[in-house]
Amino acid sequence: MTVSFELPRTITDLAAGTDLAAKAKEALLVELYREARITRHQLATALGLDDYEADGLLKRYGVDADLSMEEFEEQRTFFRRGR
Repeated sequence: MTVSFELPRTITDLAAGTDLAAKAKEALLVELYREARITRHQLATALGLDDYEADGLLKRYGVDADLSMEEFEEQRTFFRRGR
């Protein structure tokens, strides 16, 4: 799915050198996680991150990275498959 929107030139000028599409995607996914609409694993997968990198991203956004029971079970299943 592609999402697009317009930004004022004054904003894009300030963000020169920044991958705005990647930043917008990251911010949307972090907000969905914050709202408990996606899991941390879904966030990491959508951004191509491992769990450690996802934790760092959430910390940069000031989001508590506590695992829900569902997320804990997802991670447990994931790690068991890896053995």
